[in-house]
Amino acid sequence: QGADIFSAKINIEVQRASELAIAAIEKNGGVVTTSFYDPRSLEILCKPVVFFLRGQPIPKRMLPPEDLVLYYTDARNRGYLADPSKVEEARLELAKKYGYTLPDITKDELFQMLSTRKDPRQIFFGLAPGWVVSLSDKKILKPTDERLLKYYSS
Repeated sequence: QGADIFSAKINIEVQRASELAIAAIEKNGGVVTTSFYDPRSLEILCKPVVFFLRGQPIPKRMLPPEDLVLYYTDARNRGYLADPSKVEEARLELAKKYGYTLPDITKDELFQMLSTRKDPRQIFFGLAPGWVVSLSDKKILKPTDERLLKYYSS
């Protein structure tokens, strides 16, 4: 509902998206990425202040369970684990199916914003797993220990 009047150019990450929703966003030069969030990561994402007040390191987002891997690796779903070249092909196919010309976002002044993606293990854009956000000190604490760096980067 509302796909015919949607006119924003956005870069959005959602857990699931219908074909029509993807088409409505891409028709305007926007970008959709479907991403899996395990229950803990989703809770942290929905209530970040509560999480940050605990003073715990941001965990790694878990990968999807076996029964969801196909969905998140499928370019037609704009899955975050899909091959980027296949996503581009799927974008063109969808534009053809719905009868619109796909805007060339590489020439858009917002290209950097539109092409920005999180790492598959990241919960928050701009904040890496392992970092601690101290709201009281207004600081981000980053691990320096090699073992921690290796753990959070894997």
